[in-house]
Amino acid sequence: MTASPTLLSRSLAALVARLDSDAASPDAWNDARRLLDEAGEDSPELRAAVESRDGAQLRAIVAGWSTGKRLLPAHDRAVLQHAMKAYRKSLKVTRLDAESTIGGGPMSKGRESGIVGITPPSHYPREVWDELVRQGRLLRDRHGMYELPPE
Repeated sequence: MTASPTLLSRSLAALVARLDSDAASPDAWNDARRLLDEAGEDSPELRAAVESRDGAQLRAIVAGWSTGKRLLPAHDRAVLQHAMKAYRKSLKVTRLDAESTIGGGPMSKGRESGIVGITPPSHYPREVWDELVRQGRLLRDRHGMYELPPE
C-alpha cells in the first residue's frame, strides 16, 4: 500500500465525471493512469479500461464499486483495513484513559468506561470514514463521532 490514505475508487469516480464532459480528454486518461500507478493497483480489468481509454467500461467498474456489486480495489481495501485498525486502537486508548482516572478506589474492581464513540483519527480523510459507514462497519452520529455497530 502506498502512503496515501485516499481511496482510489473515489478518485476514479471523480475522474469518470470529468470524462462525461470530455471523453477524449488525454489529460483525464493520463490522470487515471497516474492514479493507478500511485496506488499500485494491478487489476487487469481496470488497467485494460484505462489503457484502451474505454469510458463505458471504466464507468461500469466504478458503478459496481459504488453499488457494492464489485469488490473495491486492493488499495482501497488496505486503506479501509488500516483505518479500522487505527479507529479501534484510538477507541481502546480513549476507553483505557477514562477508566484509569482517580477515584476508582484501591479495593474496587475499577470502573467501566461509558465511551462508545470517538472522533476518528485525523490522518485519514473523511471519505475513508464515509466509506466505512456506507459499508456498515461504523456508525456516525450528528456530532461527528463514530462508533462500532452493535454486535
